[in-house]
Amino acid sequence: MLSIIQAAGWPIWPLILCSILALAFIIERFIKLKTSRVLGSNLVDEAIGVSRDSVPTPDTVNQLEQHSALGQVLAAGWRAINNNPRCTPTEMRAAMEAAGRSATHRLERYLPALATIASAAPLLGLLGTVIGMIEIFGSQAPAAGSAVGGGNPAQLAHGISIALYNTAFGLIVAIPALIFWRYFRARVDGYILELELAAERFARHLEPLCPGRAPADGARK
Repeated sequence: MLSIIQAAGWPIWPLILCSILALAFIIERFIKLKTSRVLGSNLVDEAIGVSRDSVPTPDTVNQLEQHSALGQVLAAGWRAINNNPRCTPTEMRAAMEAAGRSATHRLERYLPALATIASAAPLLGLLGTVIGMIEIFGSQAPAAGSAVGGGNPAQLAHGISIALYNTAFGLIVAIPALIFWRYFRARVDGYILELELAAERFARHLEPLCPGRAPADGARK
């Protein structure tokens, strides 16, 4: 491996850095995007059961918030009612929507960076190819005082190595980064949809518990 890096020249170092970053982002996203960390198990049903007649205490709200991303969204509805004695259903929904946007932002963390690596790695490989071609043409330049270029075989081989190794390594970094970016993107989109559906269901449950609701809302649950 060391001999390959030496043969590829300095242009391969940015690609090595990109590969390390991409691997770190992929491992981190695999850990953070586990279903248990995002949605939990039957969390909405449990939260509805706990708040069947009234909103729980702040300690229970904090426990729910620390449970998962969905728990943070649901806890925002409870907290809005606890903190505002005149909380309306609209204000409660606004608090849950704000928590949902924050959770979505955390779910999408590092995905733009992974997409950037997938796009930049082939260009960095192309840069190494161009530098290798420059080395090749430089090896064919005529020597001083000579009208005919004899060529430098060592420099020619080095230029070919730079061109080929950087092109290949750029693709090796870009292809997995693109695959995992699309995979995580689809997974996050699915989670966001489930968060929205669960939050809407929980918000309908909390509307009758809002102290500032209109009288007409009291008959609707």
